[in-house]
Amino acid sequence: MAASTPPDLDAAVRDFVRYFEQLTPADLPRLPDFYAEGARFKDPFNEVQGVAAIEAIFRHMYVSLEAPRFVVTGQVHQGQQCFLLWDFHFRFRRFDTRTEQRVRGSSHIVFDEQGRVSLHRDYWDAAEELYEKLPVVGGLMRWLKRRANQ
Repeated sequence: MAASTPPDLDAAVRDFVRYFEQLTPADLPRLPDFYAEGARFKDPFNEVQGVAAIEAIFRHMYVSLEAPRFVVTGQVHQGQQCFLLWDFHFRFRRFDTRTEQRVRGSSHIVFDEQGRVSLHRDYWDAAEELYEKLPVVGGLMRWLKRRANQ
Protein backbone atom coordinates (compact mmCIF):
# COMPACT_ATOMS: atom_id res chain seq x y z
CA MET A 1 0.00 0.00 0.00
CA ALA A 2 1.59 3.26 -1.13
CA ALA A 3 1.52 6.29 1.12
CA SER A 4 -0.69 9.08 -0.17
CA THR A 5 0.94 12.32 -1.20
CA PRO A 6 0.06 15.15 1.17
CA PRO A 7 -1.83 18.01 -0.49
CA ASP A 8 0.04 21.15 -1.49
CA LEU A 9 -1.24 23.35 1.33
CA ASP A 10 0.30 26.49 -0.17
CA ALA A 11 -1.86 25.86 -3.26
CA ALA A 12 -4.90 25.01 -1.08
CA VAL A 13 -4.58 28.33 0.78
CA ARG A 14 -4.02 30.27 -2.45
CA ASP A 15 -7.04 28.63 -4.13
CA PHE A 16 -9.24 29.18 -1.04
CA VAL A 17 -8.31 32.88 -0.87
CA ARG A 18 -8.93 33.34 -4.61
CA TYR A 19 -12.32 31.61 -4.30
CA PHE A 20 -13.45 33.89 -1.46
CA GLU A 21 -12.19 37.07 -3.03
CA GLN A 22 -14.11 36.28 -6.23
CA LEU A 23 -17.16 34.69 -4.55
CA THR A 24 -20.59 35.29 -6.10
CA PRO A 25 -23.89 33.48 -5.56
CA ALA A 26 -23.17 31.46 -8.71
CA ASP A 27 -19.97 30.13 -7.07
CA LEU A 28 -21.68 28.71 -3.98
CA PRO A 29 -22.23 25.24 -5.50
CA ARG A 30 -18.40 24.95 -5.58
CA LEU A 31 -18.17 25.03 -1.75
CA PRO A 32 -17.66 21.22 -1.62
CA ASP A 33 -14.47 21.74 -3.67
CA PHE A 34 -13.08 23.70 -0.72
CA TYR A 35 -14.90 22.38 2.37
CA ALA A 36 -14.93 18.84 3.77
CA GLU A 37 -18.43 17.36 4.05
CA GLY A 38 -18.51 17.65 7.85
CA ALA A 39 -16.74 21.03 8.04
CA ARG A 40 -17.58 23.33 10.93
CA PHE A 41 -18.16 27.08 10.55
CA LYS A 42 -18.50 29.64 13.34
CA ASP A 43 -18.79 33.42 13.36
CA PRO A 44 -20.37 35.90 15.81
CA PHE A 45 -23.88 34.96 14.59
CA ASN A 46 -23.67 31.33 13.44
CA GLU A 47 -22.30 27.97 14.42
CA VAL A 48 -23.03 25.21 11.92
CA GLN A 49 -21.64 21.95 10.62
CA GLY A 50 -21.78 20.58 7.09
CA VAL A 51 -21.36 22.09 3.65
CA ALA A 52 -25.12 22.61 3.13
CA ALA A 53 -25.38 24.63 6.36
CA ILE A 54 -22.30 26.69 5.45
CA GLU A 55 -23.74 27.36 2.00
CA ALA A 56 -27.01 28.55 3.61
CA ILE A 57 -25.08 31.17 5.60
CA PHE A 58 -23.45 32.54 2.46
CA ARG A 59 -26.75 32.48 0.54
CA HIS A 60 -28.34 34.49 3.34
CA MET A 61 -25.45 37.00 3.09
CA TYR A 62 -26.29 37.64 -0.57
CA VAL A 63 -30.00 38.08 0.23
CA SER A 64 -29.35 40.42 3.18
CA LEU A 65 -26.56 42.60 1.79
CA GLU A 66 -25.81 44.45 -1.42
CA ALA A 67 -22.53 43.68 -3.24
CA PRO A 68 -20.77 41.77 -0.44
CA ARG A 69 -17.12 40.94 -1.13
CA PHE A 70 -14.04 39.85 0.77
CA VAL A 71 -10.53 41.24 0.37
CA VAL A 72 -7.80 39.21 2.06
CA THR A 73 -5.19 41.61 3.42
CA GLY A 74 -2.82 39.16 5.08
CA GLN A 75 -2.22 35.52 5.76
CA VAL A 76 -0.06 33.22 7.82
CA HIS A 77 -0.10 29.48 7.51
CA GLN A 78 1.81 26.62 9.01
CA GLY A 79 1.09 22.95 8.72
CA GLN A 80 -2.64 22.32 8.34
CA GLN A 81 -3.68 25.74 9.70
CA CYS A 82 -4.09 29.17 8.20
CA PHE A 83 -4.96 32.55 9.66
CA LEU A 84 -6.39 35.11 7.22
CA LEU A 85 -6.89 38.84 7.79
CA TRP A 86 -9.67 40.33 5.67
CA ASP A 87 -11.88 43.29 4.95
CA PHE A 88 -15.51 42.56 4.15
CA HIS A 89 -17.12 45.24 1.97
CA PHE A 90 -20.88 45.59 1.47
CA ARG A 91 -23.80 47.98 1.42
CA PHE A 92 -26.94 47.57 3.49
CA ARG A 93 -30.11 46.73 1.54
CA ARG A 94 -32.12 48.67 4.13
CA PHE A 95 -30.82 51.65 6.15
CA ASP A 96 -28.00 53.57 4.42
CA THR A 97 -27.99 51.83 1.04
CA ARG A 98 -25.42 54.13 -0.61
CA THR A 99 -22.50 54.01 1.79
CA GLU A 100 -20.08 51.12 1.38
CA GLN A 101 -19.45 49.51 4.74
CA ARG A 102 -16.31 47.67 5.80
CA VAL A 103 -15.89 45.05 8.49
CA ARG A 104 -12.35 44.07 9.44
CA GLY A 105 -11.88 40.54 10.66
CA SER A 106 -9.90 37.36 10.53
CA SER A 107 -10.45 33.67 9.94
CA HIS A 108 -8.82 30.62 11.46
CA ILE A 109 -8.86 27.88 8.82
CA VAL A 110 -7.90 24.23 9.41
CA PHE A 111 -7.37 21.96 6.42
CA ASP A 112 -7.89 18.20 6.44
CA GLU A 113 -5.60 15.59 4.87
CA GLN A 114 -7.22 16.17 1.45
CA GLY A 115 -6.53 19.91 1.57
CA ARG A 116 -10.17 20.86 2.21
CA VAL A 117 -11.38 23.07 5.05
CA SER A 118 -12.51 21.17 8.14
CA LEU A 119 -12.83 24.24 10.40
CA HIS A 120 -13.56 27.86 9.45
CA ARG A 121 -13.89 30.26 12.37
CA ASP A 122 -14.36 33.98 11.75
CA TYR A 123 -13.40 36.57 14.35
CA TRP A 124 -14.70 40.14 14.20
CA ASP A 125 -16.19 42.64 16.59
CA ALA A 126 -19.92 42.68 15.85
CA ALA A 127 -20.52 45.67 18.14
CA GLU A 128 -17.92 47.96 16.58
CA GLU A 129 -17.98 46.66 13.02
CA LEU A 130 -21.74 46.24 12.58
CA TYR A 131 -24.07 47.35 15.38
CA GLU A 132 -22.52 50.83 15.68
CA LYS A 133 -23.34 51.40 11.98
CA LEU A 134 -27.06 50.68 12.35
CA PRO A 135 -29.63 53.42 12.95
CA VAL A 136 -30.93 53.66 16.55
CA VAL A 137 -28.90 50.64 17.71
CA GLY A 138 -25.69 52.39 16.63
CA GLY A 139 -26.38 55.40 18.83
CA LEU A 140 -27.08 53.14 21.79
CA MET A 141 -23.90 51.09 21.16
CA ARG A 142 -21.73 54.23 20.93
CA TRP A 143 -23.29 55.57 24.16
CA LEU A 144 -22.64 52.26 25.94
CA LYS A 145 -19.05 52.26 24.70
CA ARG A 146 -18.49 55.80 26.00
CA ARG A 147 -20.02 54.88 29.37
CA ALA A 148 -17.89 51.76 29.66
CA ASN A 149 -14.73 53.76 28.94
CA GLN A 150 -15.42 56.46 31.58
